[in-house]
Amino acid sequence: MRSRRGRRPPSARARTGTRPSRRKALRRRWVALLSVLTVVGLGYVLLFTPLLSVRTVEVLGLHGLSTDQVIAAAQVPEERPMLRVDTDEIRDRVLALPGVATAEVSRSWPSTIEITITERTAIGFFDTGESLHLVDASGVAFKEVPERPEGLPELRLPRVTPDDPTTRAVTAVLDTIPGPLRERVVAAGARTPGSVELTLADGKTVRWGDAEQTERKAKVLAALLTREGDTYDVSSPELPTVS
Repeated sequence: MRSRRGRRPPSARARTGTRPSRRKALRRRWVALLSVLTVVGLGYVLLFTPLLSVRTVEVLGLHGLSTDQVIAAAQVPEERPMLRVDTDEIRDRVLALPGVATAEVSRSWPSTIEITITERTAIGFFDTGESLHLVDASGVAFKEVPERPEGLPELRLPRVTPDDPTTRAVTAVLDTIPGPLRERVVAAGARTPGSVELTLADGKTVRWGDAEQTERKAKVLAALLTREGDTYDVSSPELPTVS
């Protein structure tokens, strides 16, 4: 049916106007199929071909360790497609190196694995009676050394482990005291977390107490050291003593 002006009435257009033609339906199916094939093909290229595989390993953040040491520990699989490289496993292997505190592993497209590490920094050394070990601020004895290192204080403790509260108290004090004072310390020890003592290069003893109020204790100690004495107690900075 057509209207007087030759147009189909709205009722007729409503019955047929919204139905896609067979050609349009086939076209849509082909587009959908090609899209799926494209995604599958791209996935195959990324996961199973050497087009985007590992060709280089870059190590960042080194100071004491060498690139060869880190790469050997990382065991990055050569020529493996980048998306199939397990970066968490690589990170865990690098973290097993004694001198590594933190490690991050990432992909740098198209073909590089980047390893960024933070090395441990020694704040003292520990003598087991049989060997000497460098110790970092977290209380980890991370490296054996053949002789006493110059410029580092000895940790006079029964044991040194990161899960020992007394170890953590001593290392926290050494890590936070001002540089000029740290340079004068030749030994640090404690019987409990609240009884840290420092031995200075001139033989004087500083009873530091716990690891709190570091800045205040340092200022009080600086004033006390101008007075004659052998033992300087700043464990209670409000009531310091010299004896």
